[in-house]
Amino acid sequence: MDYQIGFFYLFAGVLLFAAYRVITARNPVHAVLYLMLSFSQAAALWLLLKAEFLGLTLVLVYLGAVMVLFLFVVMMLDIKLEGDRWSFWQHFPLAAVLGAVVAAQIIAVLWVGFPNITLPSGVPGAEEVSNTKALGLLLYTDYLYPIEVAAVILLVAMVAAIALTLRQRKDSKAINPGVQVSVRASDRLVVVPMNATQKPAPLAAAPEEGKA
Repeated sequence: MDYQIGFFYLFAGVLLFAAYRVITARNPVHAVLYLMLSFSQAAALWLLLKAEFLGLTLVLVYLGAVMVLFLFVVMMLDIKLEGDRWSFWQHFPLAAVLGAVVAAQIIAVLWVGFPNITLPSGVPGAEEVSNTKALGLLLYTDYLYPIEVAAVILLVAMVAAIALTLRQRKDSKAINPGVQVSVRASDRLVVVPMNATQKPAPLAAAPEEGKA
């Protein structure tokens, strides 16, 4: 057996186990960690397919930014779902049906579609073409409008996230700059009239000892 096939089965097995643990882990932090493990195994599969750009992008973008952000958010929210967590077997029939449909589609693609693909042989200069350059040319020529639509959707998501974090909160200690600028001296200092108080009279000196 070729070493690439061995690595494929290894990465695929770990990927399936990590994906299963993502949906069955009781701790949200553990679920996010298993999701990071699954993304790393998917990146390894991309590297086996000689798609270095996609594998490194998956590691840098998802593992280096998105998943770390998810982990920080989950840890800061301190989600406690012990009482509200639903049973695993409650939705198992629906999940089993959907999983069977997806598995059937994947098997149909692998056994029916792939054997009919004929690769061109002897293409001159194929080893000199960079897949990163070819992917960039394809994205910014044929798929330019979908890329722009995706960028707009991500921008809307960023604005919505910022708007949600800036909502009025009771425990927030943020100060409104407009209120600070429009403040008046009478709002800061209030003179309260008070009656004058007299100093208490000194106590009489005690008589010295020996004097009657």
